[in-house]
Amino acid sequence: MMPIVPFVSPPESGERTTWEEILPAALSGIVQVKPFDQLSQDERRAAKVAIVANPNPADVAALPGLVWVQSLWAGVERLAANLPKDGPLIVRLTDPRMAETMSEAVLAWTLYLHRDMPRYMAQQRARVWREHDLTGPEERTVGILGLGKLGSASAQRLAANGFNVLGWSRSEKTLDGIQCHHGPDGLRAVLKQSDINVLLMPLTDETRGLIGARELSACKEGAALINFARGPILDETALLSALDDGPLSHAVLDVFNEEPLPASHPFWQHEGITVLPHVSAPTTRATAAKLVAENIARYFAEGIIPPAVDRRRGY
Repeated sequence: MMPIVPFVSPPESGERTTWEEILPAALSGIVQVKPFDQLSQDERRAAKVAIVANPNPADVAALPGLVWVQSLWAGVERLAANLPKDGPLIVRLTDPRMAETMSEAVLAWTLYLHRDMPRYMAQQRARVWREHDLTGPEERTVGILGLGKLGSASAQRLAANGFNVLGWSRSEKTLDGIQCHHGPDGLRAVLKQSDINVLLMPLTDETRGLIGARELSACKEGAALINFARGPILDETALLSALDDGPLSHAVLDVFNEEPLPASHPFWQHEGITVLPHVSAPTTRATAAKLVAENIARYFAEGIIPPAVDRRRGY
């Protein structure tokens, strides 16, 4: 009899139905995938592995025998924060296409800001025909804040397109062709020099609220910001002040403290903000399902668990 692997996802999740179709097909002949709310008590107790998509941590905790959890998301901050430190290992989705997808998005929205698209869109609404001087990419400095796989790929892609790129990370790193900074002093140095700052760091205890009023006030006059990391890294109130009173000119936001972004939120109507519905690097479901199947098959055949999240660091 094949092992049962619970699939844990909120009932109201828009993705749940799609994954409930894809996962059983991908794992056919390896395990039986069964939604959490359809498990018997014996099945809950017997589960060694669970597949999760933004789950309620209490549901994961209700599987007492879990050895490890396979997340369908790259971000696992909520699970890492709410599960016991000695609880099941947490394995993030490491889609090999994720870095390529994210670096494409960083380039696209950097170009959006670089080519003055927000200004031209405002002119269109006002029916104003006015050309502005073009700045070359070599004259534009872009700061990449966070130099993990996504940040490193994005920095190199921007550099390949002619931009002057600076990198920042909490601890010291090196990246070919990129001037790298680290630590609190390095963060302020990058913010002060960059025309566009791109947030790509993970959400941890150390990065929560990292970009606040003090950091935003250190930015260049007229600088722009892109947040493709996590909403709580950026202080929303401080961002609005920096847009209304300076120094920021525009912000492209793909992540928020609350998602979906409430209809009453001031970001929707702010002329200095472009709102995106968390689309910078979406999961490619077919690729993800294949990776999950390979990880789970290897575990049941050989007992091998993929590299897990460092619970101390949070990623």
